[in-house]
Amino acid sequence: MLGLLALTYAELGAAYPVAGASARFPYYSHGPLAGFSAGWAAWLQAVFIAPIEVIAAITYVNSVGWVNHHFNMINKMGPSAGLLNGLGLVVAIILMVLFTAINLGGAKFLSDSNTLTVIWKTAVPVLAIGVIAWLQFIPENFHAGGGFMPFGFHGVFAALTGGIVFSMQGFEQAAQLAGEARNPKRDLSRAILAAMVIGGILYSLLQIVMIGALNPAHIATGWARPLGTDPSDYGAWYTLALALGVGWLAKILILDAVISPAGAGVVYMATAARLSYALGEEREMPGALATTNDKGVPVVSILVAAVVGSLAFGPFKSWVALVNVVTGATAIMYAFAPVSLAALNKTDAARPRSYRVPCPSLLLPAAFCSANLIIYWEGFATVWKLACAMLVGLILFVLGARRARTDLRRSLHNATWIAPWLGGHHWICWPLRRRSEKYSTQLGRPGRRHRLCARDLLLGTQARTR
Repeated sequence: MLGLLALTYAELGAAYPVAGASARFPYYSHGPLAGFSAGWAAWLQAVFIAPIEVIAAITYVNSVGWVNHHFNMINKMGPSAGLLNGLGLVVAIILMVLFTAINLGGAKFLSDSNTLTVIWKTAVPVLAIGVIAWLQFIPENFHAGGGFMPFGFHGVFAALTGGIVFSMQGFEQAAQLAGEARNPKRDLSRAILAAMVIGGILYSLLQIVMIGALNPAHIATGWARPLGTDPSDYGAWYTLALALGVGWLAKILILDAVISPAGAGVVYMATAARLSYALGEEREMPGALATTNDKGVPVVSILVAAVVGSLAFGPFKSWVALVNVVTGATAIMYAFAPVSLAALNKTDAARPRSYRVPCPSLLLPAAFCSANLIIYWEGFATVWKLACAMLVGLILFVLGARRARTDLRRSLHNATWIAPWLGGHHWICWPLRRRSEKYSTQLGRPGRRHRLCARDLLLGTQARTR
């Protein structure tokens, strides 16, 4: 499903290499309102990922015994148990300031500082896969505890929105930063497709190796505690490494749990800034968002992303509370891409393209349906929040249009389909809201700690099920 969307971004990104691509593609195909709607959804998901990664890094560091005892940053008791305390919020703000400083250094500084992080984030999972698979791999585990797919297809669909989509997103980052690339027409499609393929292979191998390395006695009767106990505060892979007697690998995973989310946070703050920069190019939004300094850095947009991301620590002090919102906003952002490409194939067919989606008449509708299914599987609890968030964006657009005295009727002409599209999701999910809550309670989001183990390793996001 995400592969189809990656193919779409590969063609669009190479053909239209601009900053904040997710906002610009619909603008080129359907006008200002569609461009703003897509850009608003893309900006929402990007601006909240930096706080998610900050919370993940703090959570792991806080799990170290000495830090937990002398420098505790997470509430241990009461209704706020597991959430950042006052000290944790201060540290989170400091990390956001650090991310901001790195982004203000310019694209080259950002790229150079992120190179070692990318190498590290690739090397650690490869090392873990090789070591754990060498020490223990039991094929029979894949049929234990109720057989293959013990929770049926509902478990599969719950896993998609509960972590799989969140962990696999990011292939579009190359398109978002394409405006600062040296040769985007040549390199962009390769970068997007390579990112999707490499990420998919690593995540799949990590999951396969983890299942194969489990103790058969722990999953003989079910998957309630596949590690024999709840994962330690350091995560499932750390617990597994200790169980297999490779303490040195466990220590590397702890270090990775801090480095990886920090690197992701820096990149996504850059993405959020480029998206607000793209929105600023529309007359309905403040022009200051699209200004840059002598180095070509969108300073105002970076500062806006930093401030809004920091404010997210107020209502969303845990990463779990943010993941569902980000996943839904990501799906809305992705859904605009195949619609835009289908329209641009007709209105701008003569534009040179270094890559083309094969069988577009089949794959583009399939990509659009894939994004919509992700939204649907999020359930009513997330869909209504997304609808409210998009409504807030619409109000901002209308206010901006009145201030700039642009023709709203012209903007609405090519974007009338957005309202019934998003409203239809709300209407479809409404009758199923109680069933969704019932299944979520019955399953207890059963696969959260398993399906996010790859995310644990690459981006340091901790999967905790209590």
